[in-house]
Amino acid sequence: MSTNIEDILYAQRKYFNSGATLPVSFRIESLKKLYRNIKKYEKGIGEALTEDLGKSDLEGFFCETGLVLSEISYMAKHVRFYAREKTVHSPITQFVSRSFVKPSPYGCTLIMSPWNYPFLLTIDPLVDAIAAGNTAIVKPSAYSPASSRIIEKLIKESFDPRHVACVTGGRKENSALLEQKFDLIFFTGSQAVGKEVLRHAAENLTPSVLELGGKSPCIIDKSAKIKLAARRFVFAKFLNCGQTCVAPDYVLCHKSVKDEFIRELKKEIRRQYGAEPLNNPDYGKIINKKHFDRLTGLINKDKVVYGGETDENALKIAPTVMDDVTYDDAVMGEEIFGPIVPVLTFESYKDIYADLADKPKPLALYIFAEDRKRIREVTARVSYGGGCINDAVVHLATSEMGFGGVGESGMGAYHGKVGFDTFSHNKSILDKKTWIDLPMRYQPYKNPLYKKIFHLVLK
Repeated sequence: MSTNIEDILYAQRKYFNSGATLPVSFRIESLKKLYRNIKKYEKGIGEALTEDLGKSDLEGFFCETGLVLSEISYMAKHVRFYAREKTVHSPITQFVSRSFVKPSPYGCTLIMSPWNYPFLLTIDPLVDAIAAGNTAIVKPSAYSPASSRIIEKLIKESFDPRHVACVTGGRKENSALLEQKFDLIFFTGSQAVGKEVLRHAAENLTPSVLELGGKSPCIIDKSAKIKLAARRFVFAKFLNCGQTCVAPDYVLCHKSVKDEFIRELKKEIRRQYGAEPLNNPDYGKIINKKHFDRLTGLINKDKVVYGGETDENALKIAPTVMDDVTYDDAVMGEEIFGPIVPVLTFESYKDIYADLADKPKPLALYIFAEDRKRIREVTARVSYGGGCINDAVVHLATSEMGFGGVGESGMGAYHGKVGFDTFSHNKSILDKKTWIDLPMRYQPYKNPLYKKIFHLVLK
């Protein structure tokens, strides 16, 4: 397989070096063809997401396929502007010249995607890579085989393999890919694998974008509209059965409103998922037995105040709320990535700031509050990738803002203009005119007037 990967990469490098991907018209047509084929296979994509993760048809569309179509439309509309040279100011010392920045594709890129949003997190970065003029090898996750099959079919029908190719498989194929020299690596997944990707990238000094995860806190302030906060939290936390990198991982609830918030959580879970969530056909499943066992091991039955039911055969875990949780509990020792809500309490924001400062920087942070001063303070004091005020998760559903982590939760970002820039190198170029040539910079430096002129110019 590694030989095949080498052949694919060699063909792509030759294709890129030919200049075939540079014309903006080619990029736009490639995006439009991808759009048409996604529409063509929309039903099959939805069925694959249901098979892999138990997603309903509607959830599969608005959380994956629809977002990809939106990103393609946005990029096709804006890529001509993004790809233009941008003239910048030239200092008087460079008289007469034009200074400009020229966006240029990196070249041959590798996109490695996870299983939790297998279509979105594979095709979304691919859209940005294509728009920026790169070639790409796409590697979907082996944990979502149905989605990988439809992605492979879609890519084969949409692109010349010299432009975009799909490599399926597991760890063997991942290792073979990482042994190659790419011009940029884009990885979405766990922190542990992200570190391994970065180690391999360092061997070739390959720039890398890492979209990782972490324990993203959700703060419930005493000024929050508790009923609305609970409703929006339940949507965000249990979407895709909690298997979302930006899902609120745990709750930091002000002690004075904790009981009310938990009451509203219970009501909202029943309202959105029914009295028996495990029998709800629109409620998803855990990706595999390994993760099911890991998650059930995080549930402390003595602290469960709602839910906790499981179905091992169906790989389902009901929305579960745990109260009186502390940082010493097992559920707080790792990213949950499942339908379990640990509720912790606080009284002082000084304690929150101190606790979060000592922990890895999260991918997201959410705060529900009506106190605008407190909101401004939290968003300024805490370091995190991005987030929402009085909502959760939905900040990633826009092409107008970049999405990415910071510190342990990742490096680099994408979506829209930020995504185009991520897959581009901005060349800084000075175009010096030839109709005049000032003598001051040339040796011999004996004319005292030159120094005075430079002092005047550089003031």
